[in-house]
Amino acid sequence: MGPPAPAREVSVDQVTYRTIPDLLDDAANTHGDRQWLRTDDGALSFGQARAHVARVMESFRAAGVTKGDLVLVTTRTTPSYLLTWLALTSMGAVAVTANPASTPAELEGLVAQTTPKAIVSDAAVALPELNRAGCLGVEEVVGDWTRSAPLVDTVAGDVAHDDVAVLIPTSGTTGRSKLVMQTHRAYAMAGEGFPWWLDLTSDDILLTALPLFHLNAPAYSVMGSLGCGAGLVLLERFSGSGFLDAARRHGATEFNAIGAMVEILMRQPERADDADNALRICYTGPSPTQERQLEIEARFGLQVVCGYAMSESPYALVWHRGMRPYGTLGVPRQHPTLGHVNDARVVDEHGDDVPAGGSGELLLRNPTLTPGYWGMPEETARVIVDGWLHTGDLVTVNADGTYTFVSRIKEVLRRRGENLSPVEVQDVLEMHPGVLEAAVVGVPSELSEEEIKAFVVLTDDAEVSFTELRTFAGERLAAFKVPRYWQRVDELPRTPTQRIAKHRLPTGHPPGEWDAMS
Repeated sequence: MGPPAPAREVSVDQVTYRTIPDLLDDAANTHGDRQWLRTDDGALSFGQARAHVARVMESFRAAGVTKGDLVLVTTRTTPSYLLTWLALTSMGAVAVTANPASTPAELEGLVAQTTPKAIVSDAAVALPELNRAGCLGVEEVVGDWTRSAPLVDTVAGDVAHDDVAVLIPTSGTTGRSKLVMQTHRAYAMAGEGFPWWLDLTSDDILLTALPLFHLNAPAYSVMGSLGCGAGLVLLERFSGSGFLDAARRHGATEFNAIGAMVEILMRQPERADDADNALRICYTGPSPTQERQLEIEARFGLQVVCGYAMSESPYALVWHRGMRPYGTLGVPRQHPTLGHVNDARVVDEHGDDVPAGGSGELLLRNPTLTPGYWGMPEETARVIVDGWLHTGDLVTVNADGTYTFVSRIKEVLRRRGENLSPVEVQDVLEMHPGVLEAAVVGVPSELSEEEIKAFVVLTDDAEVSFTELRTFAGERLAAFKVPRYWQRVDELPRTPTQRIAKHRLPTGHPPGEWDAMS
């Protein structure tokens, strides 16, 4: 099963790629008076949004920001943030996007690493004492975004497609974090591809509750809506209890979900009007089981489309236009007009290609790959080899051309002489009706290799013992995969992109832990 992408393959040297301001200009010129950005506080047409972006660009120029300057942006997900991001990238500056929940110490480390020309923040973010860069309030820079601004013909200027547009800090910004450089070409190609992969048009309304400081929301929801002329609903945060009502209020037809978002929606009390909404597509990844996916789709009256990508490349894998390869990550993403631009390989520990049915590390090669990590040439050379991005993810190659996620390579556990994926164990535990979420890790063994420990978050009304959970797991997993140690926690720590931050789970053997061998 392959993607129905155009068969022709285009040389990179023959292509004129576009930029972020190119997509904004095209959308404003084509759909100028149509409503684009929507919140509960107001809305902007495509033309009005471009006018505000032009005005914010002038605010930055007045503050001394020029092409190539780094500007740290750490505000909540609001229209002001989005207009700031679009203005900085459109004028050729580089937006360093930081989690507004970062501590002052974390922001200090990020500032020391990037020495930005300016910092843009809002009153809700706790900033440290910073003397080396000017601190600008987002309200000061943007002003009242709900008011009209003088219309302009273009915001495109001296910006090239291979210019760096954004630095994306990887999870955790203490010390010297990895900053993924991403280009205008990557964002523009994502904006052109996303609507095509999911069959979105100007009749759709995309909703995002994901953070604008990562890749997913800006590359897919924001740029994707510009790419096809769709509306864009911006929610400041995700709320399981209020999400569907927000989607109904705005007539949203598509949303992106990561981490446990869909499961959180499924754990909400069922309502008779759960499927009474305009939603038709939820884009998420990794894939749930087929059984769980069908339950999600039936309850909310939509289709789940799965995919896989990373900050280092928005072109990775996806269920392409009507594909339903349950449990997989899909096929390599291609471009609607350029044709075949993206290749994937799966290799073993020796770098040899793995045949169908085998597992190995996923490698990608396409024009949206990061140029590398800011100030880290050695790390860049380790991850990008001969033009191939080493993702660090273990996948299985399927006979139909799709790929199935197994685990992060560094998370693969070894117990009793066998390798196992913690994701597989987590999936089984989360099948139990009393388990909301689970995280499985390896812990030191007194013998050799590792023992397995499960952290579980139970549902509010669950009365389930560790013995019951262990029996449940043992009925569905080989013995070497069943955790020895168990611990209940109120919640699992998260990265800024809502993935489980396993490195922040309690270590050692704290009170409350249950040892099945004792």
